[in-house]
Amino acid sequence: MEHQPNNPLHGLRLDTILEQLVSHYGWEELGERITIRCFTHDPSIKSSLKFLRKTPWARERVEGLYLKMLRDSK
Repeated sequence: MEHQPNNPLHGLRLDTILEQLVSHYGWEELGERITIRCFTHDPSIKSSLKFLRKTPWARERVEGLYLKMLRDSK
């Protein structure tokens, strides 16, 4: 695995990112910020991961929100 010092997502698993977002925002606010069904209707980590792994545009939005959360917390 190559070293990527300028990539804050390098080495992070999608489940870790999602768990931190849910912990920070909660499912309701997460569903308002990123309007996808797996966040708004009976949300769970398992169902969300399944969807995000198959849907690149949704994963990009989740990763973008995670990076924003990191920037805002500094």
